[in-house]
Order: sequence, then structure tokens, then C-alpha cells
Amino acid sequence: MSETRVALVTGAGQGIGRGIVLELARQGHDIVGLDVVFDPQNHTKGLFEVKDRVEELGRKFVPIQADVAAVDTHEALLQRILDEVGHLDVLVNNAGVAPKVRLDILETTPESYDRVMAINTRGAFFLTQKVARHMVARAEQNPEIRQYIVFITSISAYVSSPSRAEYCASKAALSMIARTYADRLAAHRINVYEIRPGIIQTDMTAVVKEKYDKLIAEGLVPQRRWGLPEDVGKAVAGLVSGQFDYSTGAILEVSGGMNIPRL
Repeated sequence: MSETRVALVTGAGQGIGRGIVLELARQGHDIVGLDVVFDPQNHTKGLFEVKDRVEELGRKFVPIQADVAAVDTHEALLQRILDEVGHLDVLVNNAGVAPKVRLDILETTPESYDRVMAINTRGAFFLTQKVARHMVARAEQNPEIRQYIVFITSISAYVSSPSRAEYCASKAALSMIARTYADRLAAHRINVYEIRPGIIQTDMTAVVKEKYDKLIAEGLVPQRRWGLPEDVGKAVAGLVSGQFDYSTGAILEVSGGMNIPRL
């Protein structure tokens, strides 16, 4: 009997992370979900609501409180995860934040820049490093297994937003990190992908809902609708399904066609 496939998803308690978790669970993965918010009494929102939904799908969900920006905790965190589930087949680097206050690039503060980069970029870089070492060792023992790492970036990796320049910088850097890991790990049959969501309906975008409602209605998004967390979740599930195993390093945009050059 083959081992149950296990996925580690960061930022799993809400939004895009929640959508990714549920689609991977539907695909048959057990899940380790990380989030900074950890409230076992709250089953209406957060990690423990997600846990309930995953268990309804017949899969296991291990909720863990963790801050990906705290890189000095990563080694102990990974060991805890491996003690709990034995191995990892999939890592999804999803955790990310927007600036607390949107400021023009001429007013961006070092504090905001450092916070966004620490979570969105530095944390993902070093957590992936730890997980990749585990995956390489596992691949050396069993060359037939397939393992996957997915980075959730954003169209902001290439679309300018001068009112949140630090967010754009963090996602552009994360895009190159994804490419570099894809290059390094390809020989070990560990595929690495990047997914670039567009305008996705989450708590992060709720603060600019009216602005984007208007822009979407005016045609900013060719498919004329908001993206949903499950749209991103389905993309992740597809990439780690084994159907795209000759496409490591691929970038998949989930934006309703915003990547189409238009006149």
C-alpha cells in the first residue's frame, strides 16, 4: 500500500490558503496547515474551521501555529511536522501579507518594507530550504517518488502598484526564488512551480472591494469577475497531480486573463 500524500500549506487559515487546503484534501492529501492565528475555540473561521472541512472530506488536518518570518524556528518546526506526519510530498508557500497602510512609494517606511519582505519573501526562502533538504534526502532513498513545491506569488510580481511598492517587490523577488529552486531541485525530481493570482476575493482585498468592483466591471479583468480562493486551489491541485511533471519552473497565472496584452 502506498503512503498517504501529505501537503504543508502556509497561511492555511483563511483566503487563498483555505482554498488550496480544501482542493488538496479533495485530491486525497492529508494536510499540515500553518498560520499565525491559532484559536482552537473558533470553528467558524481560521485553522479549526478549515480542519473541520478537511475532516468532512475524510482527510487528516494538523493545525500548527507558526510565523514563517521566524526563520530560527524553522528547523524545530519541520522536525515537529515530520514527527507528526512522517514525510512531506508537497510544500505550498502561500503565507503573505499586504502593507498595514498603503503608502505612495515616496512615503514607504523601512518598517513596512522589512515586515512585508520578512513574511512574503525571506520566510518562504528559508522554509523552502529546510523542506527541500528533507525532500532531497527522501528522493535519494526512493528516486521514484514525486515531490512538489509551489510558490504563491501575485500578478504584482510584474504589475506596478506605487501605493504598495514593498508588496510588489516581495512578490517579484519570490518569483525569482521559485525559479532558482526549480533549477536547483530539478535533478532530484522535485518540481517547483509558481502561481500568480490576480484579484482574488479575500480579507486582504476586502479593503479595496469597491475600487476593484468598478475596475472589473469596466473590463480590467477580461473574464469580468473576481477570482476565488478555490480558483487558486484548483491550480495548485492540478500542478501537483503529476500531470505537469515535465514542466518544472512553470508560471501559471490565475487572473481571469489579466496577463493578456490588450489595446
